[in-house]
Amino acid sequence: MSTETVTIEKLGAQGDGIAGSAGGPVYVPFSLPGETVAIARVKNQGTIMSIATASPDRQEPACRHFGPDGINGTCGGCTLQHLADGPYRAFKRQLAVDALKSKGLTPDVGEIVPARPGERRRVVFAARKTEKDMLIGFNQAESHHIVAIEECPISSAGIVARLPAIKAIAASLATNAEPFRVAVLETLSGLDLAIDEIKKLSDPQRRKAIETVLGLRGIARVTLNGEILVEPAKPIIDFGGVEVSPPAGGFAQATKPAEEAMAELVLAHIGKAKRIADLFAGAGTFSLRLARIGRVHAVEAEAAALAALDQAARKTQGLKPVSVEKRDLFRRPVMTQEFKPYDAVVFDPPRAGAEFQCRELARSAVKKIAAVSCNPLTLARDLAILVEGGYRITGVTPIDQFLWTSHVEVVATLEK
Repeated sequence: MSTETVTIEKLGAQGDGIAGSAGGPVYVPFSLPGETVAIARVKNQGTIMSIATASPDRQEPACRHFGPDGINGTCGGCTLQHLADGPYRAFKRQLAVDALKSKGLTPDVGEIVPARPGERRRVVFAARKTEKDMLIGFNQAESHHIVAIEECPISSAGIVARLPAIKAIAASLATNAEPFRVAVLETLSGLDLAIDEIKKLSDPQRRKAIETVLGLRGIARVTLNGEILVEPAKPIIDFGGVEVSPPAGGFAQATKPAEEAMAELVLAHIGKAKRIADLFAGAGTFSLRLARIGRVHAVEAEAAALAALDQAARKTQGLKPVSVEKRDLFRRPVMTQEFKPYDAVVFDPPRAGAEFQCRELARSAVKKIAAVSCNPLTLARDLAILVEGGYRITGVTPIDQFLWTSHVEVVATLEK
């Protein structure tokens, strides 16, 4: 390890400051462009020892778990609490601009839809039982050390208020000192906890855990390794006025405002399409809203998510017909000729994007496409395929859903 003083030139895509050196770039977490910092350096990684010249864009972190001075953040949940709002939003918007530019695309990119504290309804905690306590929190960056939290400014008030209950449930299930995951989703009927990576429970332990949950208020369901342990109330989430009971541990957008912003952009673009295909449909985030406009065919690989979507569509009045298809779109994309009946297509794939699906879609005659993505780099690749096939990008809007991190969502709209 060596100690040296460096000047930060820019922020990298992960939110770390980058300084130039004779041996190549040095990555310095919690630093900002224009700052002169003393660092302890190991290879191309630097840890701030002190700041000689601070950036005017540096601000007080919102959370004590981030680190009291904003330079030695311990909780690995957030990485950018030390950056002021304006530059932070500009940084995230630029991630989308740069990703598109890397594929030769230069459409107008709108202002970012901001995220605000207290909006997160879905949080994944790390948990571990120690001799003295039950730790619930987030892993420190680049380590397995769990930083136990007592507050969390990004999370909803409903989750923060029930941290003691989450801790009690985790303690009733922990069989040893091995770490495990607790995914929490705030639903209309209470918290939905999906707990993973715990070995098999004995019958007495299972009974004790169930008793613990039933003695607490505001818990809708607890599942263990995908199986329902106890369900005091059916978890319910609302997709544009349609109530859905999501599968245990299934995907849901992390914040309601981001989901609504995405849906608004998608619906405005789709307009009055009569037949719509929704690919990577999940439990119906877009499908069930689109079914107020036209007939929807929802395609999804996860059987449980598809069943939740199908059930919600069947029991909701006033929707146009919704058909469902279980299909792995990575292995078996919808083929060009299969798109013939559709006026519009929506797709919202996982981080890997939808390369093979977009190759088929690019050759189709579908008039309108709405692409939703949590990864600007794979989205840029997919959009380039569609543009090469004759589509024109009509809008790009970045959306902040993961506050104070380098993750950005994007909605892009295209027409042929």
